[in-house]
Amino acid sequence: MDYSLMIHGGAGAIRDPQRYAPSLRTIVESGARLLAAGSSALDVAVHCVALLEDDPLFNAARGSVLNAEGEVLCDASVMDGRTLKAGAVAAVCGVKNPARLAYEVMEESGHVLLVGEGAERFARARNVKFESEDYFKTQERVAELAKAKRARAIALDRSGAADGKLGTVGAVARDRNGNLAAATSTGGVVNQRSGRVGDSPIIGAGTFADNASCAVSCTGVGEDFIRTSLARTAAFFVEFRAMQAEEAAREAIRYLVAKVNGQGGLILVDRLGGCARAHSTPGMLTAAFVGGVARVDAT
Repeated sequence: MDYSLMIHGGAGAIRDPQRYAPSLRTIVESGARLLAAGSSALDVAVHCVALLEDDPLFNAARGSVLNAEGEVLCDASVMDGRTLKAGAVAAVCGVKNPARLAYEVMEESGHVLLVGEGAERFARARNVKFESEDYFKTQERVAELAKAKRARAIALDRSGAADGKLGTVGAVARDRNGNLAAATSTGGVVNQRSGRVGDSPIIGAGTFADNASCAVSCTGVGEDFIRTSLARTAAFFVEFRAMQAEEAAREAIRYLVAKVNGQGGLILVDRLGGCARAHSTPGMLTAAFVGGVARVDAT
């Protein structure tokens, strides 16, 4: 396949899934046009995630959930399958596009992961765009936090008191040169403890890319993905067990459930350009562009 692209907007019990479909289609088609014009997989993965971050429908950047303190703190990561370079940020406040900051960390910091105030200082030094608090705090998210506090619940609660979509956004791409890349971004989980970090900025857990195997972006209960190093596990299945995209995605989620009864899903593009998704939750929001055709699955 000449080039491939897949994006996701979270997994879980998704109410009114069709409200997400137009945005998913628009974003995946935007990324596909860039790939068709010769853009790199890395640039396109970051581009798509930044667009998802800008859309308040999704739990990342502008649409992020609020933590127990009523704050929006975001995490993101990117990885280049050609070089294995990676960049990530965690618990950053006010950054318009955490995925773009993660890219800057990868390219300019000499490190892989920056957190909190240090990451924000680096962002200002790199002229990364910030937004005011009002930009991030949507009415829907404020009401969601109030409901969670009344129920004394967080989105990690498996009782169902904090039901709904487990939010993360991500993209995986293969460009015309055969290079792979992945990017992931999240606002975390509703009513989470201040200082909590999930899998999205953890390379090998929420994000992984290697030209020898595949590119992966995960979504769901981050603790489950960290404990199983799930993104790297999926890549292991491709590289060392000769699985193609569909089989590797399914086997990775089976492993997640068998090991920790994990909740969530992943998207994957393999070294041949095959795209796949798998999830253990009732639904998952994805869009793919493979073989010149866009396909949206908002269930």
